[in-house]
Amino acid sequence: MEERPARPKGRLRRVLTVSAAVVLGMYALLLVAMMFLETSLVFFPSRQARGGWDVAGVERVRFEADDGTRLHGWYLPHPNARAVVMFACGNAGNISYRAERFTHLRDAHRVSLLAFDYRGYGLSEGKPHERGLLLDARAARRWLAERADVAESEIVLMGESLGGGVMVDLAARDGARGLVLERTFTSLPDVGAYHYSFAPVRLLMRNRLDSLSKIGGYHGPLLVCHGDVDEIIPLAMGRRLFEAANEPKRFVLLPGVGHNDPLPAEWDEALDAFLDSLADIQIAADGARP
Repeated sequence: MEERPARPKGRLRRVLTVSAAVVLGMYALLLVAMMFLETSLVFFPSRQARGGWDVAGVERVRFEADDGTRLHGWYLPHPNARAVVMFACGNAGNISYRAERFTHLRDAHRVSLLAFDYRGYGLSEGKPHERGLLLDARAARRWLAERADVAESEIVLMGESLGGGVMVDLAARDGARGLVLERTFTSLPDVGAYHYSFAPVRLLMRNRLDSLSKIGGYHGPLLVCHGDVDEIIPLAMGRRLFEAANEPKRFVLLPGVGHNDPLPAEWDEALDAFLDSLADIQIAADGARP
């Protein structure tokens, strides 16, 4: 008896089933790879200095996190400082990439400033991860308070991008004289979901820096800026974080400014006004004391 050829529909069904299995398998492998590569997708440290580690008017400092990790930073003292500031950097490079910014902050805004490298960045030991970064920030603030002879709660915390998440955690847990956030996020998983919408990154990410859930714990002056063409952290994310924060607060919109663009003069003006307001608050508090 002559065999009948297989029905086309049955053959097509088998081809589609195999294809779907292959696609799902590749997708699962991609998710596993992203999980293993998370650290390299979030952190972009450099060990090399841009322009050298020794800068005129800058003190190179060493201190240690609670887990024993040795850290490196720059201290830029001002002889007539109106505030003591600690700066937490973004996720790329190291403090040497921002040397001009730090000297500008010190000279233009009359502040004494500490900038430090997270573990795994620059001359700091170790490898970066969320818990480690938070330990690093606490160690840096402790060192700065002792060096500048001020209480830790009297230090102004300033963070850009990734550093904003680090500073929100520190301010919410322990307070601060003021908090300044430049182009930062609601959480790392939110940023991941924005860039990798095809993957369930909110479920998979280990590093979270969930500023949105933390910022309500901070009760103090807040200054935030964000560009309206930010291609890395969208403006809506910055606004959402700001809206979740307590008063007093101010949001500065930067028209035409992307995530890595230079900050315009209007941000300098806003920062100056913010530091002036902190001084006024301190004078009022001193006057109220018996």
